[in-house]
Amino acid sequence: MRHQNKSSRRFNYIIPMIVMAAAGFTFNTSEMIPVGLLSDIGADLGVSEAKTGLLITAYAWVVALLSLPLMLAFARVPYRKLMLGIIAVFIVSHIISTFACSYNMLLASRIGVALTHCIFWSIAPAMIVAVAPPDKRASALSVLVAGGGMALIVGLPMGRLIGLIAGWRTAFGSIGILAILLFILMRMFYPDVNREAETVSRKQLIYDMLHSPQLLMIYLIIGVTITGYYTGYSYIEPFLAQIGGFSESAITWTLTLFGVAGLLGSLIAGECYPRHSREVIIASCFGIPFMLMMLRPAADMNPMILAALCIPWGIAITTLNIALQNDIVRLFPHDSAVPMSIYSGTFNLGIGAGALVGGIATNNSCLGQIGYIGGSIAICTAIFCLMVYIPARRRAFPGSSSSD
Repeated sequence: MRHQNKSSRRFNYIIPMIVMAAAGFTFNTSEMIPVGLLSDIGADLGVSEAKTGLLITAYAWVVALLSLPLMLAFARVPYRKLMLGIIAVFIVSHIISTFACSYNMLLASRIGVALTHCIFWSIAPAMIVAVAPPDKRASALSVLVAGGGMALIVGLPMGRLIGLIAGWRTAFGSIGILAILLFILMRMFYPDVNREAETVSRKQLIYDMLHSPQLLMIYLIIGVTITGYYTGYSYIEPFLAQIGGFSESAITWTLTLFGVAGLLGSLIAGECYPRHSREVIIASCFGIPFMLMMLRPAADMNPMILAALCIPWGIAITTLNIALQNDIVRLFPHDSAVPMSIYSGTFNLGIGAGALVGGIATNNSCLGQIGYIGGSIAICTAIFCLMVYIPARRRAFPGSSSSD
């Protein structure tokens, strides 16, 4: 009987985990969709590519600035109720995007989506960990990130394809329809997740966070690395077209390949993090700037080499993201929502900063050099990670694995 109950608990978490992965897919597809339609949106609304890129910057900085305040403001709302509420706002915002007739209207709708993103990526890791058995928490986080990664494999290419065929507004409308289905699934299949595990007071939690050098280092690493990464990635579509000479279909397939690499990265992280977390983090930190630096040389050599470069690039960013989130859960196992909200905000601060740097480079006719610029930024945290963070985390997690 006890064995049956244990088996039942393990089975019961699978459906909610799939639903949450679908949510990650939907939210990440919405976040990434301007990347694939940057040129089309700008041409239709009569604005430059750099100004269209500000949609990415504004979105990211709203998330960066408001993730923690919104998380604290809704700290007493049950997770499931809060999740349903933000999905509803998400749907309304995409309706506005679909009928946007001006740049400012589209920008306002994107800010609405960003507000829901603030809360989603703050509570989603805690929600999926709460329904998973203790020995499956790392795998559950990997599934959530894999769901988000599927946005690059399916969501972004499909959104771009829909946008090219039926217009970018239809692409945003399709995401809204997907969100309606997600709302129904979340309401039907996701259980109430209480916060009984959050035994630490908010005041004590904030104190512990401020006095955790490992946590502060994680924020520094992800913020600066993502700044370098998105300096290149935010403008990857015009880079592939103008520098790489890619056709529209080739760009779509390359973005799909990038997404497949992200999914592969999530599988690698889920499998390797428990035993080789140190190696995963170091390889990812150095892999990102190396791939950025190789963008222009690969474009000059051969389009196939440039496309192939997306595989290790996509693997590196995904494995680093999963590994650092797992480190946060290990540092704060009883209440990871607030640390995760700051992580999400820092991540998006890096997205906004990277899109801004990439936009400045593009405006100054330096589109071909965005990889060098982004790589120079990201290499700084790679060195910091190797020299400072890795020794610090070894002290924080003594004897937890053969790698630590």
